[in-house]
Amino acid sequence: MFESIQTKPITVVNSDDFPQSNLPEFVFIGRSNVGKSSLLNALTRRKNLAYTSQSPGKTQTINFYLIDDRFYLVDVPGYGYAKVSKKAREAFGEMIERYLTTRQSLRCVYLLVDMRHAPLEDDLIMVNYLKQMKLPFKIVLTKADKLSNNQQASQRAKLAKGFTLAIDDFIVTAATTNLNIEHLRLDIIGQL
Repeated sequence: MFESIQTKPITVVNSDDFPQSNLPEFVFIGRSNVGKSSLLNALTRRKNLAYTSQSPGKTQTINFYLIDDRFYLVDVPGYGYAKVSKKAREAFGEMIERYLTTRQSLRCVYLLVDMRHAPLEDDLIMVNYLKQMKLPFKIVLTKADKLSNNQQASQRAKLAKGFTLAIDDFIVTAATTNLNIEHLRLDIIGQL
């Protein structure tokens, strides 16, 4: 698995252009600076599959990456403080909501949260939205390599309390060190 990866994604700016496919889809969503592109690159073992940048908000389309001709990894624009206009942020929000509410092939939403911070309001809103819509989701904590093991344990407990979830409900990752990247791959494969 994760051997044959379409390096040029299907790029969508309008919901009418979503792929006409029944292949399972796994979407990655999170704040603009959460490390979504780095995680997708680590997950697919490709350095430049998803565009990474020092300035958040570079993903402004929904990108579908075909994996092994069996499923899609889907990258959506980040929410939060991306340096785009209010109108563009609203358009991103509407596009993401259309994606989440219309894709019959959506298997799981992976909500990425920066492990170094307490739950942010945008993240809490997203979790509540996913729960209300009864969408299957898992929280992936990113940037664990920036914290010591003790700090990771402490932050995990704080995040569990903030999100009112069990500590075991999180997948702790670090794209730069590949921490739990294989675990995340296996989690996806297990849902096929």
